[in-house]
Amino acid sequence: MKSLLIKDTTREEREKIVADSIGYIDGSCDGCMAGLADMYQDYIEGRREIKDINMEFRAHYESGDDGPTRNSCGYKN
Repeated sequence: MKSLLIKDTTREEREKIVADSIGYIDGSCDGCMAGLADMYQDYIEGRREIKDINMEFRAHYESGDDGPTRNSCGYKN
C-alpha cells in the first residue's frame, strides 16, 4: 500500500485519496458529504496529515465537547 503522508503524495493524489475515501460528494444527500470534504482540505493543501485530522475529529466526537452535557444521571435526588 502506498504511503498517504503529505511528503509522499502530490496535491492531485491527495485530492483523489479524499475523493475515493468519501465517495460521490455532489450526490443528492443532505449536504453532509460536502462538509467532510471541507474537513480534509488541510490535508489536500499539504498543511496537516490525514491522521491528525481524523484524530481531532474523533476527540471532539468522543468527548462530547460540542454536544449537551449532563449534570447527573437523573435517578439521584
